[in-house]
Amino acid sequence: MPFIYLCTTNKIQHIYIKSLISVLNQHLYKSPLHTSAFINLCILSSKTMVVMSKQSPNMEQFCVVNSSQSTNTLIPLIDLSQPDSKSCLVKACEEFGFFKVINHGIPTEFISKLESKAIKFFSSPMSEKEKAGPPDPVGYGNKSIGRNGDVGWVEYLLLSTNLENDCQRIASVVGETPENFSLCVNNYVKAVKKMACDILEMLAEGLMIQQKNVFSELLMDKQSDSVFRLNHYPPCPVFHGKHLIGFGEHTDPQIISVLRSNNTSGLQISLKEGSWIPVPADQDSFFINVGDSLQVMTNGRFKSVRHRVLANSYKSRVSMIYFGGPPLSEKIAPLPSLLKEGSNNSLYKEFTWFEYKKSAYKSKLADNRLCLFEKIRAS
Repeated sequence: MPFIYLCTTNKIQHIYIKSLISVLNQHLYKSPLHTSAFINLCILSSKTMVVMSKQSPNMEQFCVVNSSQSTNTLIPLIDLSQPDSKSCLVKACEEFGFFKVINHGIPTEFISKLESKAIKFFSSPMSEKEKAGPPDPVGYGNKSIGRNGDVGWVEYLLLSTNLENDCQRIASVVGETPENFSLCVNNYVKAVKKMACDILEMLAEGLMIQQKNVFSELLMDKQSDSVFRLNHYPPCPVFHGKHLIGFGEHTDPQIISVLRSNNTSGLQISLKEGSWIPVPADQDSFFINVGDSLQVMTNGRFKSVRHRVLANSYKSRVSMIYFGGPPLSEKIAPLPSLLKEGSNNSLYKEFTWFEYKKSAYKSKLADNRLCLFEKIRAS
C-alpha cells in the first residue's frame, strides 16, 4: 500500500476523502515505510501536480516538532510609505530582527510571473528537474540542505544574482528560452534588491549614521555576493500532532533577506526567550530578516532572527528569497559610529565575508555561527 496524501481546494472532495486518507496514513505511519511508490497529489495554484517517485519517503530522516504554537505575539507591520517608518524599522530590528512590509512598490506582474515559472518548474517530473542540479553551488536540490547532513521536506532552486551561467539548464526544464527565464528572474530580483537597499538606508538614517548608504552600498557593489532562492514545500500530513520540518531552524548569514511566499503558512520565527511563533501567510506583502552580518555591523543592536519552516498539512508552499550579501573581500565589523566614544566595546572581531561564509558552510543549520567570531570567546 503506498503512502498517500491529497491537497485540494475543492471542499466537498476534501470532506469526502479526509477520513479515508487519515485511516490510510495512520496505518502507514505505524508500519515500516518500504512500499514501492509514493504518490503525491497536490494543488499548486490552479494546476494539479502528480509526482511518482521510485521509493516511499523514509520519514525517520526528517525532524518533527509539536504542532502547538504561541499566537499571542504580533509580527511588526511597517508601511514603507509612512513618515514614521524609519523609527519603526529600527525598533523591529532591535526587538525581532524580522518584520512585514506593505506599500513596498514591487510590481504585482513581476511577482506573479516568477511564481508561475517556479510552479511550472516544481511541477515537472523529477527526472527533468534533476537536469538542473545538483546545487553546486547553484542549481536544483531536493531534501538535502547544505553539506553537513541537514535535510528538510523541501525542494529548491538556488541561483546567483548573475544569471548568465544558471539559466540554460533551468529554462529548458520549463520549456523557456534562457533569455525569457533570465528576464523574469532579473526583473524580480532587481525590484526586491532596490527595496532592500531602501530599507537599509532608512535603517542607517534611523540609527543616526551619517553615511546613509553604509549598508546598501554593499548590496549595490558589482562584486556583491548575493543569492536568490526558490523553495517548494510539498504538503505533508501531521503525524500524531507533529509537523514535519520543511527547513530547519537557522539564521541567515548575509546582511538582509527579503522573503515573499504564496498564501500558505509554515514560516515561524523564534523570540528572544526561545518560543516559536507562526508568521501568518500574506502573498501581497514581503517579510524582511536581519542577517548575521547586519547584527555584527550594528554591534548586536539588531538581532539576526532564528527561523524555520514547517510543512503544511494541506497545501504546497512556494517561497522566493533574495539574500543580500557583501563582496567576498568585504571586511565585516561593528561600525565605529555605533561604538561608545573612548571605549572599545566591540562584541565581534573583524572578519571578511569570505571567512564567515566559509565557516558557515562547515556548520550545521542550527549552529550559532557567530559564536566563533565573538570577541569574548575569541580572546
